[in-house]
Amino acid sequence: MKPVGFRARLFLILLGFALIPTVVLAAAWELTVVRALPLLGTTPAMERIAGTGARAAEAVRTAPLTSEQRALLDEHERALTEGLLRARQMEFLMTRRAPVAAGLVALAAALLMGLVASRVAGHLSRNLSRPLSELVGWTATISRGEPLPDGPPRKGAPEFVMLRNRMREMATELRLGRVRALEAERATALRESARQVAHELKNPLTPIRFAIARLRREAPPALTETVEVLESESRRLEEMARSFAQFGRLPEGPRAPVDLGELARAATRSAVPGDSPVTVAVDDDVPMVPGHVDALGRALTNVLLNAVDASPPGAPVRVSVRRAALDGRDMVEVAVRDEGCGIPASRISRIWEPYVTHKAGGTGLGLAIVRQTLIAHDGAVAAESAPGMGTTIKLFLPVVAPAATLEMAAHGNG
Repeated sequence: MKPVGFRARLFLILLGFALIPTVVLAAAWELTVVRALPLLGTTPAMERIAGTGARAAEAVRTAPLTSEQRALLDEHERALTEGLLRARQMEFLMTRRAPVAAGLVALAAALLMGLVASRVAGHLSRNLSRPLSELVGWTATISRGEPLPDGPPRKGAPEFVMLRNRMREMATELRLGRVRALEAERATALRESARQVAHELKNPLTPIRFAIARLRREAPPALTETVEVLESESRRLEEMARSFAQFGRLPEGPRAPVDLGELARAATRSAVPGDSPVTVAVDDDVPMVPGHVDALGRALTNVLLNAVDASPPGAPVRVSVRRAALDGRDMVEVAVRDEGCGIPASRISRIWEPYVTHKAGGTGLGLAIVRQTLIAHDGAVAAESAPGMGTTIKLFLPVVAPAATLEMAAHGNG
């Protein structure tokens, strides 16, 4: 047997709350008006009055009366006869016709109340069951990891609107949590692979360097070009191994206050060639941020080198450091803008992924290392670009680390 649905059960309960009192009141009215009132009727009393009055009138008629007295006596007898007739008519109506009329009235009242109750119960059951059914369906959608459907909310009490909004927030947080967990697992696997690749590259590079140095000393002039090719390729392998090692290693140790404005100036002096124009603009209200200065310096250097490579000769690279807000958090934003050819929208979302590159001889780890470094500092990265309009890479670092924020809040509450 198919179980009764929640809406049907709710409808029957609400309908019962309305109909049961109606049936009880109709039964009470039947018992009181139809059954009890006739017991209190006037017919027996009127019959006794009529009988005693008739005997009294017969006794009075034997006495000598005037015409006026006889007229009064006749009028009294007529009144007694009419009262008795009215009483018998009322008794007939109360005992024969009243139950039928009362039953019809009770039935009409019950039908009317049933109609009203069914409409009210249907309205209430819809307003209660539809939001609940929707929310129950949402729980199954959330458990499957699927996004909640969009669209106008169903009608219901304000509490359902609040519950619906909270469930949407919870679903968003769960989805982001799943994405972060998968991303963390993927990043861990990629870092482990990068460490293994770096280790495998470094082991043979040392004897290769020694062999190249010996060849440079002992090889005949005819092999000079070959030795230079070997040396160039070995340096490229060393740089690749260094990139893999950096990607496979997170910043370690305690954080210290870092002046991002000064770090940007130092990075442009050391990383940007002298023939490439670069400007650095630092706002006056930029605070210090907690971090690892070496790791942040390497990340900013990677971004600057990419900007220089993307810019045409003589085109300036602009660096700005300012205070900003991101997702309700107080941040310092370091933005590096180039005047290059830009990045198509179909590729902009993948520039942060490891091993994705469009540069000849590139490893595809530069921006992946930047992103990993910023995430390790509880920060974020962003990119803005359009073909032919250049590219802007933004690095966001929190002014106060989350752990420090929680500790300050705990001291404040204490």
